[in-house]
Amino acid sequence: MTAAQPQLPVRSLRKGERTAGRILDTAELVFAEKGYAGASLRDVASAAGLRIPSLYNHFVSKEALYTAVLERGIRPILELLTAESTRKGAQRELLVARVVEFLAQHPNVPRLVQYEVLAGGPHLAPMLDRWFRLAFHEAETTIRGLPGARRWSKEQIPLLVIALYQVVIGYFTLAPFYHSVMGTDLLADVAVRRQIRFLNELIAGLLPDA
Repeated sequence: MTAAQPQLPVRSLRKGERTAGRILDTAELVFAEKGYAGASLRDVASAAGLRIPSLYNHFVSKEALYTAVLERGIRPILELLTAESTRKGAQRELLVARVVEFLAQHPNVPRLVQYEVLAGGPHLAPMLDRWFRLAFHEAETTIRGLPGARRWSKEQIPLLVIALYQVVIGYFTLAPFYHSVMGTDLLADVAVRRQIRFLNELIAGLLPDA
């Protein structure tokens, strides 16, 4: 009996982590569908099959939950960008693939970011300072160091970064509407593979290595 006792907190912690993960998964979907203002903690709790007090055990407020959802969705992408943005050639293609694959697995993240950008980013503000500023700065610095950047003026480099951001994010924010209008699932594996190839060809055309 005594030998088993130290394992109890571990099992409890794992259960709590699983519950928190389920709450985050559900909240990501609810916030993407309704936006921050339109969603309530009751909506999230109901969709997750939990009571409100259980949800409060993990997140003290709607803002805390929303921030956690954004953090979980944005941090991995920006870590990829800041860690690997100086890579070129096949490694650059691998970076593109990893970013697109992550977004394909979490297609609600771009929609959440879009909500925040259109709303002026009040909930993204802390992350803007910690991540976005760094990511955009490193992207601009990296592009300026590439041979293909000679075709772009100093003033155009930030616009190029913004354009590439819009191409990547816009694909996923448009996916549900495109599917309803055109009948094509942009999140299907074959479509995601096609998008990765397109992005790599686009970047190679805009910023050739030689």
